[in-house]
Amino acid sequence: MNSQTLAFKIRTLITMLTAGSLFTMASAASAVTLKVSIENLAPANGTLLTPLWFGFHNGSFDIYDRDVSLNLFPGTESLVEDGNTGPISAQFDVVGAGTVQGTILGTGGPNVGPIDMGEIASSQLLEVDPTLASSRYFSYASMVIPSNDAFIANGNPLAHRIFDDLGNFIGADFILLGSNILDGGTEVNDEIPANTAFFGQATPNTGVDENGVVTLHGGFNPVGSGGILDDARFVNADFTAPGYQVARIRVELVQVPEPSTIVGLLAIGGAFCLKGRKGVD
Repeated sequence: MNSQTLAFKIRTLITMLTAGSLFTMASAASAVTLKVSIENLAPANGTLLTPLWFGFHNGSFDIYDRDVSLNLFPGTESLVEDGNTGPISAQFDVVGAGTVQGTILGTGGPNVGPIDMGEIASSQLLEVDPTLASSRYFSYASMVIPSNDAFIANGNPLAHRIFDDLGNFIGADFILLGSNILDGGTEVNDEIPANTAFFGQATPNTGVDENGVVTLHGGFNPVGSGGILDDARFVNADFTAPGYQVARIRVELVQVPEPSTIVGLLAIGGAFCLKGRKGVD
């Protein structure tokens, strides 16, 4: 093969690669890359969090309403009683308010799954189209453990807007305090180990039915009652203490290479290949 033929073939290949790359970039031009993270801000021997469920949607996915039974919110009850994100994930798909969702597991501590005190856990990188209405709002939910049915979540589906109407990124970065912790009203807060998640419960859904509604949580049973706060592992779990911080949740924009940079790299690489092969049969 002479050098002119080789050069022609390499130019043709680079043209095809560049065209293919441009096509791919054009088709994904509206997509941006996001990362969701949660940091457990509780002190040592404080509260833990079950894996965080999150979803991006059009503002119509409702996780709960205050003073309303969770019987009206399929999927949420299993999360607030047992930390099970499967049902709420399935419900998100059924409602059809959005297409991007995920669950963040803790991995930094001895318990893979729960998010330990001081741990920061993040999602995989997410491709989200900011031009779609189904990408504009962010919702989240996690069970606070140990507990019978304590949890954190946004009841207002419009509370956390991530993109404006033009697709401009707004993002989210907020801290949840102990005063934000909710009581699911589905189980009696007896704090009996066999009935309390991460406190001795061996089987899901074994708590005593309360048949109540969602309210702000009043806190764990007082010291001396034989409950959670009497356990050495959770002596700092009184989230009613002034200024008690539970978690920080962030939705961040991840910078990726500009299309022009990628095309430039392809061109440089092609020129290098041509130069390196010049005159070789």
